[in-house]
Amino acid sequence: MNDSDRLVDAAREARERAIAPYSKFKVGAALLARDGRVFTGCNVENASYGLTVCAERVAIFKALSEGKHSFTRIAVVADTASPTPPCGACRQIIWEFCGDIPVVLANLADVKATLQMKDLLPWPFDKSLLGR
Repeated sequence: MNDSDRLVDAAREARERAIAPYSKFKVGAALLARDGRVFTGCNVENASYGLTVCAERVAIFKALSEGKHSFTRIAVVADTASPTPPCGACRQIIWEFCGDIPVVLANLADVKATLQMKDLLPWPFDKSLLGR
């Protein structure tokens, strides 16, 4: 099994743990650290929608909180016919902490697309713009 397949399987499993009572839109993510460890996340909704956290950010924050800072790819799974890319906030977080990694987009049956972060976020806001 290759890295993408392993990540998609982990993201599908994480999706099952999503807390999405309002939208019913469950998403799972799996992030591969350079050392081979996989960190998963699911979306967690809140009645105050602005406090909802996406699956991609949960996975990244879990990895960072465990001391990991180097990643090779992320998979995102939703129950949609078309690829479901990360939202704008997640794109920013992925870029900031993972850089230009491949983003594997899958549904419950198969992989729909694999895109580089630079294609999902072609003009990112990052530390290079802060003049430091």
